[in-house]
Amino acid sequence: MSITVNLRYTGTDGNARKFVEEMISSGTVDAIRAEEGNLRYEYYQSMDDPETILLIDSWESQEAIDKHHASPMMETITKLREKYDIHMTVERYSSAESPESENQYIRK
Repeated sequence: MSITVNLRYTGTDGNARKFVEEMISSGTVDAIRAEEGNLRYEYYQSMDDPETILLIDSWESQEAIDKHHASPMMETITKLREKYDIHMTVERYSSAESPESENQYIRK
């Protein structure tokens, strides 16, 4: 069963976007996506609040998340969060297959 974590990064004066831009330009995002067990690592900007960026971060297992959290790149991420004075909220979900009955509502 995979685990998805939604992290909302909030800053001021465009700092959440600057944080994401530096995460990408530094190669940190590509390194995370290449980690064993990472299924998804994507950023989205809120249409309601331009100072908020959503990260959807999915992993194969808790073990994969734990390895990621123990990796040296977490220090890089932490320093960037501090540099841009980023605040966060976190929501965590375990995924299971959608019931067949829901397929009628999904347009592919």
